[in-house]
Amino acid sequence: MKLSNAIRKRIKYYLKENNMNIWALCKNSGIPCSTISTFMSGKTELIKLDTLLHICDGFGITLGEFFTDSIFDNAEQDSSKD
Repeated sequence: MKLSNAIRKRIKYYLKENNMNIWALCKNSGIPCSTISTFMSGKTELIKLDTLLHICDGFGITLGEFFTDSIFDNAEQDSSKD
């Protein structure tokens, strides 16, 4: 699984776990809804680490907690534009 897809799945997990929608996550994290929505829809392939940190803050978790899941054990690099 591509890393970006693993991150999307993990965000969806925490949305469900916290009974939140994208709008509530945007409000809690301070990240514009357009940023989160375009990433979640796949229109944007990559997400910045500092953006993910704010998303974790919105969920009330650390980056460590976010990445503590076996879904990341075999995550593959997303295609690069080299």
